[in-house]
Amino acid sequence: MSAKPANRRRRSSSVTTALRQVPLNKQTSNINMRETVKPLTKGAPRRSPDDLPERYKSLGLSADIKSGRWMLVPSSAFMLMMIPVILWANQWMLIDLGLMGSFTVNPFAWMIFPSYRLSNGLYTKGVLDFVFIGYYIIFWSFVRQFVTLYILRPLGRKFGIKGSKVMRFTEQGYAVFYFGIMGIAGILVMKQLPTWWYKTEHFWLGYPHREMTWRLKTYYLMQAAYWCQQTIILALKIEKPRKDFKELVAHHIVTLWLVGWSYGISLTYIGVSVFVTMDVSDIFLAFAKCVNYVNEAWSGPPFAVFVCVWTYLRHYLNIKILYSVYTEFNKIPFDQRQAFDPLNDNWMVGWMKWQIFVPIFLLQCINLFWYFLIWRILVRIVLFDVIKDERSDDEDSDSESKQVGEADKAE
Repeated sequence: MSAKPANRRRRSSSVTTALRQVPLNKQTSNINMRETVKPLTKGAPRRSPDDLPERYKSLGLSADIKSGRWMLVPSSAFMLMMIPVILWANQWMLIDLGLMGSFTVNPFAWMIFPSYRLSNGLYTKGVLDFVFIGYYIIFWSFVRQFVTLYILRPLGRKFGIKGSKVMRFTEQGYAVFYFGIMGIAGILVMKQLPTWWYKTEHFWLGYPHREMTWRLKTYYLMQAAYWCQQTIILALKIEKPRKDFKELVAHHIVTLWLVGWSYGISLTYIGVSVFVTMDVSDIFLAFAKCVNYVNEAWSGPPFAVFVCVWTYLRHYLNIKILYSVYTEFNKIPFDQRQAFDPLNDNWMVGWMKWQIFVPIFLLQCINLFWYFLIWRILVRIVLFDVIKDERSDDEDSDSESKQVGEADKAE
């Protein structure tokens, strides 16, 4: 076998060939690599503190309804609220055009206006009142979120409130808004009643008080809708829970018990009286807390006024109401205390006295618990010059308040 020529060139490998095709550094030294390198993804823009959190932004009406998000999103609650209004107006338009009979029942009116109007212009109660309450749960959801997110939240920022205090400020600001309206409304309603100002014997004289003015019925059902909506807010924990969460749940349950029971058995006179004691005192409580969030140095005078108002309304007058239930129940006409017949709207047999007494007494016990916390603040300030803020575990660790902070529990 003949030998291969010694001078034959060795064949280059494919790897070597490929490497030769790669440009050398000296060939690309005039290229600015920094200019050619681009980030793969664009960084997310930093969210402004004024931007609403994502939970308050709509995902579309249908998705908001399915998820219950409409209670947080004002635009979705507003659209839900307007649907019955548009349908109600549409039916009246069809009647005006002669396309529907003038006596056609408009079912959407049951949602917007009180039902069961009598020929004398007064109102009575019935199952359609639940439809009215359901609609105004949506109404209060819209009002609450709109006021807190678009009025009070920017206002809190303008006052220089930061962090979790902003949410607390909006919660208490809304309390001032709501109780300010309903407190005044309650006083105006009560002024038209024989019970003005806490003439307790008229809770029972002339019972049953089945017929109501438009103002009284609307006021009562709006209160019922508000407390139902607040209970849902509490159950969903839309507001940050505090250490007294259980007491607050008990307060809402007892309040709903009082509202429903007093309305159902035609004791609206006593119900209005209880509402006034609660709502008016809550105005001063919420206002004192708002002032405290803005500037702790200003919170002393509002807190002092609040303690006086709270003492008079939530304790003196409420105990007066309790005493009336205990001692004046028998002023109910004798014929109305002879039979327990709910189907015929007859309720007031002897043992029903305790069905009225117990929820008001439980409410007073909860108020006394909060009253103890209020006085503990005063004792620490006056005797020991120690101001301690007991907050819920879910809040920021920074001190949010001094004098009014512990009274945050007093809802």
